Amino acid sequence: MGRVLRVDLSTRDVSDYPWSDENRRTWLGGKAMAARILADVLSDVSASAEGAADQPGHETDPLGPENVVVISTGPLTGTGAPSSARFNLSALSPLTGLVASSNCGGPFGAHLKKAGYDALVLVGRAASPVWLEVNEAGVVFHDAADVWGMRTGEAQTALSGTVDSRSGVLVIGPAGEHLVPYACVISGERAAGRAGMGAVFGSKNVKGLVAWGTRKVPVAHPEKYRVHLKRWTASIKAHPIAGGSLPRLGTAGFLEPMQELGIVATRNFTRGRFERAAEIDGEALAARRLVGTGGCAACPIHCGRVVELDGQRIKGPELETLVLLGANIENPDLDRIIEWNALLDELGLDTMSTGVTLSYAMEAAEKGLWDSGLRFGETDGLASLFEDIAYRRGLGAELAEGSRRLAERYGGAGFAMNVKGLELAAYEPRSAVGQGLGYAVSNRGGCHLNAGYAVALEGLALRMDGRSTAGKAALTAFFQDLMEVVSSAGVCLFTTLSVLPGALVEHPERGVGAFVARAFSYAGGLMRVLRILPRALLGIPMPLVPHLRAIELVTGEHYGFGGFWSLGERGYTLERMLGLRFGNGGALGDTLPARLLEEPMDADDDTSVVPLAALKRDYYRQRGWDEHGVPTPGVLRRLGIPASDGHSGASRAVGES
Repeated sequence: MGRVLRVDLSTRDVSDYPWSDENRRTWLGGKAMAARILADVLSDVSASAEGAADQPGHETDPLGPENVVVISTGPLTGTGAPSSARFNLSALSPLTGLVASSNCGGPFGAHLKKAGYDALVLVGRAASPVWLEVNEAGVVFHDAADVWGMRTGEAQTALSGTVDSRSGVLVIGPAGEHLVPYACVISGERAAGRAGMGAVFGSKNVKGLVAWGTRKVPVAHPEKYRVHLKRWTASIKAHPIAGGSLPRLGTAGFLEPMQELGIVATRNFTRGRFERAAEIDGEALAARRLVGTGGCAACPIHCGRVVELDGQRIKGPELETLVLLGANIENPDLDRIIEWNALLDELGLDTMSTGVTLSYAMEAAEKGLWDSGLRFGETDGLASLFEDIAYRRGLGAELAEGSRRLAERYGGAGFAMNVKGLELAAYEPRSAVGQGLGYAVSNRGGCHLNAGYAVALEGLALRMDGRSTAGKAALTAFFQDLMEVVSSAGVCLFTTLSVLPGALVEHPERGVGAFVARAFSYAGGLMRVLRILPRALLGIPMPLVPHLRAIELVTGEHYGFGGFWSLGERGYTLERMLGLRFGNGGALGDTLPARLLEEPMDADDDTSVVPLAALKRDYYRQRGWDEHGVPTPGVLRRLGIPASDGHSGASRAVGES
């Protein structure tokens, strides 16, 4: 759209943030764009703070006025591309202390572009609660006294009713207002769920935003783009996962193969199978409660579930919620998970961090470290406890701190299932070691998507040997880069599943699927060569990656596969440098809970742990990073990233290692 707005909440000054076409070519949009802005703005904040000329950036308080929120779209957002309703929120996370991003498929992003803007940069802190109206004329500040305290559904209705009905709304709930570090932000029925963006909004006294307008997103080659979208959409609908199991069963459909493979996080990650998994999986949800499906705007997949409970039609739970509030706490009650899922969205709490924090508390009680009264398999009273977490009351005030801080207080860090402070996703990695590597090196912590989603290759799409390390480091790095650029473009990551041809995933255990899975285990050498080749030599078209062609047709830029890959690698590497600046600790920070490294999954096989040290060494070599996990000067030059983007943390990481 050509404009980025800087909104100073303290002074109510609104101005254009300088973001050139060269910036757009280099960083594209979404989370990569946000990382570049945060690298610049947070550096300025740190340097300009009183007496802080030499203060390292990691001392910036995530809940202080010096933190900055970037709400950014991608070039494909709002263009009608498949599953292109995505937008991104980035800031310093109050849960991890690192720069983190959270992606959302709600309606706000497309309406922000209709208002005429690619992104918003929120700085400072409002003196009292406000909500912001973003329209074609700029930004209007509204008093939020009458909506402060509302839950997310009521707040969205109230805000959308005050402006144009064709608007996109973004709000926090009570958890964000009370600065719970894993509070989320809600748009429609979708959540920017992870890393505590809701608490950052709350710290800035921002209840929400409403965007509306009538602008159209410019497309450089509209006729060719329409033809491309038609083919792309058809390929998604014909795919056995993206067009088959996901529309039919939603993400819950992954639970059955996860159970088969032994990668279901069960009883705080002590086991990989839940004996009552069939009571909460996709088939059970479809048979007992499903009354419809839903999806984000322009989405042909429709993985969202519409369920009926107690006479009400509500949003159904995703896989992560079913596992982390089901198997992970030994709860087989599907109806309770449905009820909790809706309640947690209304309160504005991340269901994933909530589930893993609960399981830590249950095991800590079992081991006599902290008797919270919580027990595995006992679910009475949890709904009221969730409200106490959101409002920081009683026991809820302690659980609101998350698993890492609880372990620092009570002990048991080895079974506090988080990485860098962010609680793990639903995949038990001792039988999917590539996923384990991804968790450890992920920029935002225990995220399955920022990890590269290697579990898709280790069982959910292909059937690579989950306990073998062969090829895993190279593929993890490559898929992290691929997901980085797809996310930055404004497209749902589920569209990447269709990059794997249907013939490979229909019967992954035999035939061509088995052959390709075997071949992937030898990918390390080839991927390393491709990574160091001049990207101009990789200027080839890639029909299996339709995202590339879509980006080129919308922007009018030619990237080729090499440029496309560089967009992802550049964004991922900059986030790495920011992690080093804000205290990741390099190789020391890239680790997993001791349970996954030292406690064998199979009692008869001492090797059934995540062999992280060997995987990390290979991963760092693949990326061209040094042994401390720091990107080398040569890599930074190739990608056009200033070494100063991570200078203070990088030097600390080397010293500590």
